[in-house]
Amino acid sequence: MKLKALNDDGQIRCVIYDCDGVLLDSLESNRRFYNYFRTTLGQPPLTEEELKFAHTHTAREALRFLFQNNRELEDKAQSLLSRVDPLETIAYLKLEPNILPTLDALKGKGVIRAVSTNRANSMKYIMEKFNLKPYFDLVVTALDVHNPKPDPESVEKIIRTFSLDEKETVLVGDSEIDRQAALGAGVKFIAYKNKEIDADAFIDDHLAILDLLFKGVSHGNGG
Repeated sequence: MKLKALNDDGQIRCVIYDCDGVLLDSLESNRRFYNYFRTTLGQPPLTEEELKFAHTHTAREALRFLFQNNRELEDKAQSLLSRVDPLETIAYLKLEPNILPTLDALKGKGVIRAVSTNRANSMKYIMEKFNLKPYFDLVVTALDVHNPKPDPESVEKIIRTFSLDEKETVLVGDSEIDRQAALGAGVKFIAYKNKEIDADAFIDDHLAILDLLFKGVSHGNGG
């Protein structure tokens, strides 16, 4: 871990989280979601490589990728998208361990907490299901920007909203598109449960970010 490079002067004021794979264990939920389109349109289930792509991109980008060799099926899948009930797959989501006490501790230290996600309409249902609204100061979805990640627009939007400097901001993500968004926005990047991507630091438990940013911080509970 490049601990000193991450927060050697204690100036981090904002932590931005990706959603899928970081806030939430959502792999099984996404598998069910995209397999619905495949089976409905008479196609075989997703491969692991296809799931990996769909897991980190917007729904429309994922469907374009999954049906890239058949424009007719892609058009049908995109048409189905607006009629899918997000609650059916949200039921399979799980919060990542220790995320809530970590967010609570960050709030106690005066740190702004935000989300940058390529999810769209489903994010509001996720916020309600897990009662996440008290834990975040801003949530930016694919609906709030012209260009979703890996474009840095969503990260830059958060920086502008809170009048932050890039040096005061860190993004926690689990994929290459998160790393690219952080790089493009000029913010530090923490990789969560993924040692295969380059990062300023790596964590496999959310509470570890408190040791990176604030040594000796107490780990509380609440919103």
